[in-house]
Amino acid sequence: MDAGERLDVTLRLVQGAERAAVAELAQRLGVSEMTVRRDLDALEQRGLVRRVHGGAVATRARTEAGGFADRAGWSAVTKDRLGAAVAALIAPGSRVLLDAGTTTVHVARALAERGPLTVTALSLQTAVCLADRPGIELLVAGGRSRPGEQSLVGPLALRAVESLAFDVFVMSIGGVHAEYGWSEFCLDDAAVKQAGIAQSARVLAVADATKLGVRAFSQVAALGAAHEFVTDRSASDPAIHPAGPQTLDALREAGVVLHTA
Repeated sequence: MDAGERLDVTLRLVQGAERAAVAELAQRLGVSEMTVRRDLDALEQRGLVRRVHGGAVATRARTEAGGFADRAGWSAVTKDRLGAAVAALIAPGSRVLLDAGTTTVHVARALAERGPLTVTALSLQTAVCLADRPGIELLVAGGRSRPGEQSLVGPLALRAVESLAFDVFVMSIGGVHAEYGWSEFCLDDAAVKQAGIAQSARVLAVADATKLGVRAFSQVAALGAAHEFVTDRSASDPAIHPAGPQTLDALREAGVVLHTA
């Protein structure tokens, strides 16, 4: 793996264990302890881990905690790949409903190069990414901007989504669980996603592999509600994501087409 991906995976291993030793990380990643120390120093400079004797501890829980601004830098290299992979699956001329979230900002940046598209944005961040881009007809759903996230939620957002028909809904997600299905941490976000699923001919879910095995507060839909799922290639590695293989198997059994980036 390249340096950017290695940093992403190192961060996940530390977050997953809450405390990780340099020697253990070196063994799992197949690199020298010196390389691991440099990577941990780089992550500490970004405020994502805290160095301790012999290793590092997580500074963020693996939840929604911290808000959009705090999460925006997590696994940025991986999310760039996810964004490009999702954009490649969307045909020019499509009517796209683009969900809120840190990953969909990367999707928006990639979609900006794939016009002509009509894109309805469910967050202020994705709207900014697509505003005034040639070939992009941008619609912004109304509603309340949820503090800390700037996702558009509430009755006005629901009314806007329910009044339109989409070729594809690019759905970000807080949790993907073999039994619980797709889920979100916020009831308001979950309600908008449910409306998006109902109004779209195709549901293309996207999330990095840290979401696999997570059962968030509010259930959005059963796994089979999505047609395709894009995640990163570390999802199948149980050493990095213990719940990954089981969740991927459940998605396949539900008929969801899997893509890895």
